[in-house]
Amino acid sequence: MSIDTSTAARVAKLARIKVEEDALPALAAEFNTILGFIEQLNEVDVDGVEPMTSVTPQRLTRREDVVTDGDQQAKVLANAPDAREGFFAVPKVVE
Repeated sequence: MSIDTSTAARVAKLARIKVEEDALPALAAEFNTILGFIEQLNEVDVDGVEPMTSVTPQRLTRREDVVTDGDQQAKVLANAPDAREGFFAVPKVVE
């Protein structure tokens, strides 16, 4: 697939990026370079390769899902510049 200057202009417009008319050929060339890299990746044989989330095979340590340090409403609200009825009070921003 090849990207021409009109397609590069359309992509720039869709991305809401202002590109000058004289910069469109360079942008189209960059798009073509990126597509070339993608085509190279499509040539790689990945049959039998398990999907990975990381390059190192490790599992994240897990903990029990229990509340261990809750019920500190008074301590949290002590830092608030304005607290009312157990909540942070903030100024109205919508009229």
